[in-house]
Amino acid sequence: MVEFAFDHLVHFVNDPKRAAQLMRESGLHAVEGGRHTQWGSYNSLCYFDLSYIEFLGLDNPGLAKQVADNDLIRQATRELPAREGLARIAIRTGNIDEAAERIRVLGFRVTGPFPGSRTRDDGTVINWSMFFIRDEGSELPLPFVIQWGQSDQERRKDLEQRGVIRAHRLGQISLNQVAFAVRDLERTVQTWGRLFELEQGEAFFDPTMNAECRILKLRGGDLLFCRPVGEGVVSQVLHAAGERPFLVQLTGAANSQTLNLFGGMYQCT
Repeated sequence: MVEFAFDHLVHFVNDPKRAAQLMRESGLHAVEGGRHTQWGSYNSLCYFDLSYIEFLGLDNPGLAKQVADNDLIRQATRELPAREGLARIAIRTGNIDEAAERIRVLGFRVTGPFPGSRTRDDGTVINWSMFFIRDEGSELPLPFVIQWGQSDQERRKDLEQRGVIRAHRLGQISLNQVAFAVRDLERTVQTWGRLFELEQGEAFFDPTMNAECRILKLRGGDLLFCRPVGEGVVSQVLHAAGERPFLVQLTGAANSQTLNLFGGMYQCT
């Protein structure tokens, strides 16, 4: 059985350095990441143990528009600079080839696995493998799957030593879940649950969002899918941007607050 875990949420922004600065001003530790020289993109990062937010921007849009195999970069070129916001998630595995084959057997198109890398500001290079999943019948971008060149234990130790993973001033913060606005709740939950063999929660009504919701349990951060039943934040997201992630729920904050940053919401409780 292939095991999966939440890896990171990609938040498209025009200025990743500014995004990291605003996170720090809000009490959340964030650092500049580096550049993906082969894709024309760069990032900053905010970690909650190994689950993290990637603020991704384009520093070479001309090169980015030439990228053919990386669906995340293609999505970024369609949305930036006009529309910043939460974009899609990455799910981590320790056996990417087996994971890709398993998803192909389920009848989905898979692009990859292929290598990726990022050059840090100090010149060191981080390597990984990744693949993308296509579902022509879905408006919501499916997660991409990633395998890092280090084990979880090795990555955690390295990131702690580099000061990338560090205590947040806001409290002992963990990433609880990411919420997605969807039109067809049952189809989406069934598809994502089948792809990654995730436990499904019962449907419930969330009055604060005026939406029917269901949770998929995922190590490192649950996935909350929401379908509007009337006017509210979920219906507004669908009207403005279509199906996509729109809210990050963080727990362990000393003081509850909601941050509205670059088209995304971060709810700290």
